Amino acid sequence: MTEDLGKTQEQTYYVRNVDCENEVAKIERELGKQPGVRHVKVSPLTSKVMITFEPERVSSESIAKALSDLGFPLKESAGDEAPEKFWQNKKVLFALISGVTLALGWIASKLGIAEGFSLALYIASVAIGGYYFGREALEELIHERKINIELLMTVAALTALVLGESAEAAMLAFLYSISEAAEGYTEEKTRAAVRALMKLVPKVALVKRDGAEVEIPVEELKVGDIFIVRPGESLATDGEVIAGSSSVNEAPVTGESMPVAKSEGSKVFAGSINAEGALDVRATKTFSENTIARIIQMVEEAQERKGKNQRFIEKFGEIYSPLVLVAGIAVAILPPLLFGLAWMIWLTRATVFIVAAAPCALVISIPITLVATLGTAARQGVLIKGGIYVEELGKVKAVALDKTGTITVGRPEVTDFEMVPNTKRSERDILAMSAGIEQRSQHPLAEAVVRYVSEKDIPVSSVSDFQSTSGAGARAVYEGIPLKVGSPQFFGNAVTDDFRKRIEDWQFEGKTVILFGDDNSVWALFAIRDRIRPEAREAIEALRAAGIKHIVMLTGDNNRTAHAIAKEVGIDEVFAELKPDDKVTRIRELVGKYSGVLMVGDGVNDAPALAEATVGVAMGAVGSDVAIETADVALMADDLRKLAYAIQLAQRNKNVINQNLALSAFVITMLVIGAIAGLLSLPVAVLGHEISEFIVIASGLRMLRS
Repeated sequence: MTEDLGKTQEQTYYVRNVDCENEVAKIERELGKQPGVRHVKVSPLTSKVMITFEPERVSSESIAKALSDLGFPLKESAGDEAPEKFWQNKKVLFALISGVTLALGWIASKLGIAEGFSLALYIASVAIGGYYFGREALEELIHERKINIELLMTVAALTALVLGESAEAAMLAFLYSISEAAEGYTEEKTRAAVRALMKLVPKVALVKRDGAEVEIPVEELKVGDIFIVRPGESLATDGEVIAGSSSVNEAPVTGESMPVAKSEGSKVFAGSINAEGALDVRATKTFSENTIARIIQMVEEAQERKGKNQRFIEKFGEIYSPLVLVAGIAVAILPPLLFGLAWMIWLTRATVFIVAAAPCALVISIPITLVATLGTAARQGVLIKGGIYVEELGKVKAVALDKTGTITVGRPEVTDFEMVPNTKRSERDILAMSAGIEQRSQHPLAEAVVRYVSEKDIPVSSVSDFQSTSGAGARAVYEGIPLKVGSPQFFGNAVTDDFRKRIEDWQFEGKTVILFGDDNSVWALFAIRDRIRPEAREAIEALRAAGIKHIVMLTGDNNRTAHAIAKEVGIDEVFAELKPDDKVTRIRELVGKYSGVLMVGDGVNDAPALAEATVGVAMGAVGSDVAIETADVALMADDLRKLAYAIQLAQRNKNVINQNLALSAFVITMLVIGAIAGLLSLPVAVLGHEISEFIVIASGLRMLRS
């Protein structure tokens, strides 16, 4: 993908072999030196390299060649490669060769073959096993002026060689190279859940152009193009159905497993899978702007929004690793210099100490768990915009819910219809006339009446002289008879005591009542209410099960309706008749009382309150770029149960990270004590160190489970 930016050009490349931050730093550093290259940004999640350059000074082809020369050859497109087999990974191969060479050296020494031969094999094992992490250590030391874990391991291996412990040095290089390869391969697995989204969109689309059907690459789709989706195919981009009907599996986008019926006028989304019928779809988004592309972009950006714990651990590692090296040097030289102790013993203990104190498991415990959590959430239709929001979700104690579109579906419906006794007109006539007036109005309640009549297959009467009275109702004339429809106040004294009792009963149930009749009498009553989401009560119960202490409703609706709905779904507290500023005030009060407060709204009208909350959540954000941009978390489906899922996932993430941190700290402490006391040999320290790292990796991967 290429974009012209005045005198500069921006191009995106998808490359292979990017599986760690060191490789990201290498690409950004080396390409940044190229003449004409203005800016380089790498997303390791999707192996995407975005480069801004001056086309007059450097060509796109030369940049591609530079990437290849650095060891990052181009892929044809995003997600075009099959998952790499472990034996195809160069780091894994080098580690295995190092292990084989180590084994051969050990066999040679046991068989009494010339000592020089086994020594050569051990040195070869160190060189092969330490090639990647040793190179990374030197690059970071020279270019970034940083002492990292790889440098600690390189120093330990070389020191062991100098001390004559060649077998131990080879074992260290082999085991650490295996753990490095496993870490990279594991991170690749955690990315696979998100990269799989890229493969959901087909490479070509069948488009109607100039009276013919032609296949074109999906990247060439334009807004307004008509493309055909046959049974079993996935949609190339977002669009609107203009012909045909079918059911569509939207699970890749929303996480919902049940197919959704689609017909003319329905919105459809990229990556969703068509079932039994053919659909003609008008494209409403280009390939690069469709829903799947937005999801991938959001998850990519989420990797850069690190949580407080992750930032702390990274900063800790930057300070801790140099301190370990300094402490190792002190352990090596101070006891012999100050107390006359044996140099060889303390040099060996210092080497063991450096390995024992290296914070590998500690440093990877958070990022690997967070990447898995973000990928799993995205698969389930929950977009979390970064580690910081995963952390905050795990600390939420109070939830504030907007009513319309969150607890309710956001579309009023007629729940009750009642004719006044002894009315001379028939029910069919009354419904036809009332719909005749209401179809001239744009009010949601009027639309509810029109839908109600339409569902009964009653033709709408034609009226004249329509007049609307804001906040009250509307008037019109039918066959010379003045008619009106509106609130009880609009009918004044025509509302008798019997009607008032019925109206109050319905209003107590949270329904809005409108009346129909002429200037002197009421002919019929309609009760209208926004339908509560069928899963709302279940979702509220799930929130309580997740440890949420207080659930409130914030709404601009009237107090009576709000309380009736809150009672029905089990909400603790209601704040009704609120303006946007009032909602912000209520959120501030909740934050002051509970600290962790989550606000759910539509992502647009509730933007101020969403921003004020600890975590802002947009409900039903599929297809809505505004909602996705506004909130910290976007629930792609119109399913409130996803909220409880997101909180529980964040709590699981928190528990796994705490377990990993505790285990890492315990293992490091025990190994350091053993190293200083001389209780551990170098092989035992290496084994303890690497086993703890493998356990942390496996523990973090638990978050891949939905």
